[in-house]
Amino acid sequence: MTMTDDAAPRLSATDWRFSAIDGAPPVRPDRAVMSFTQDRLSANVGCNGLGGHWRLDGDRLVGGPYMSTKMFCEGVMEQENAVSALLAANPTVIVAGDRMTLTAPGRSAELRRD
Repeated sequence: MTMTDDAAPRLSATDWRFSAIDGAPPVRPDRAVMSFTQDRLSANVGCNGLGGHWRLDGDRLVGGPYMSTKMFCEGVMEQENAVSALLAANPTVIVAGDRMTLTAPGRSAELRRD
């Protein structure tokens, strides 16, 4: 099922765990998470935190500006950059049961409800 504006309350107050980022498993699966509150999202792929305001516009996750810490973390930076680029591209959101898929041109993420 594709998310719509009336589905936003169901995404609010949920926690998700990344199962794939651009088709690859997370480098640090124990830390690769995304959480939604009523109007803010936060994400971490294993090192730096990313967060900002969010809303749904049809089936698109629209947010930002996103703020992030900027520590160098060996082996995680590529996935952190991929998630940052994905969120900045206002990805399409599909939620089916306990799974969520975010897609934008050249980027994707698969998550499971935590």
